[in-house]
Amino acid sequence: MDRIDVGRGIELCYERLGDPGAPAILLVAGLGRQLIGWDDRLCGLLVGEGFGVLRFDNRDAGLSTKVAPGPSFDLAAARHGGRQAVAYGS
Repeated sequence: MDRIDVGRGIELCYERLGDPGAPAILLVAGLGRQLIGWDDRLCGLLVGEGFGVLRFDNRDAGLSTKVAPGPSFDLAAARHGGRQAVAYGS
């Protein structure tokens, strides 16, 4: 697995599968999911069909950068646009 600096002191851990020259499918998951949450069989099927697969650990998950502790996440408030619901805003 590799890491990439995405700015503001944040690095994301990612994994690229398949031919680097193949059209890529980016697998994106939410709520702190790790790259290992994507089924290896699914990734293998996509690679077998000639695609590259890129999966990553979200910030604050897996091997990606952890942001300094802040207030507890409040999903209900976040769904209603409450910015106080998250520990960071960008």
